[in-house]
Amino acid sequence: MSTRIPPLADTGLWQAVIAAAAGRCQCRGACGKSHAKNAGRCGREHDGYQQHHGGGTVRLLAAPANPANLLLPPHRVAALPKQALAAWCPTCHDSALAAARRAARAVAPAAPDALFDL
Repeated sequence: MSTRIPPLADTGLWQAVIAAAAGRCQCRGACGKSHAKNAGRCGREHDGYQQHHGGGTVRLLAAPANPANLLLPPHRVAALPKQALAAWCPTCHDSALAAARRAARAVAPAAPDALFDL
């Protein structure tokens, strides 16, 4: 983990978030897994090897720490301060995003069919 390769458009924010996370995914179960083998926190590290989900090198991303904020549009996420961001491995991020979408659909009222409104 000595050489962290930042994303192409990194302005330093990504590096700050990854450094604050010590280069490790900060998911503590928002993805639906308990991460029990790693004391409740995902064990994936940036530039580490992931054995599951196709293998390959893990590239952490900086995204909202609050799973509900994963649903924000990109321009609002880009405006979040460093303290509101966390390091996520792609697997945990995708699972937490899917869970946030399911939760949003569950509480959203069903829209009436506008075709038959009078």
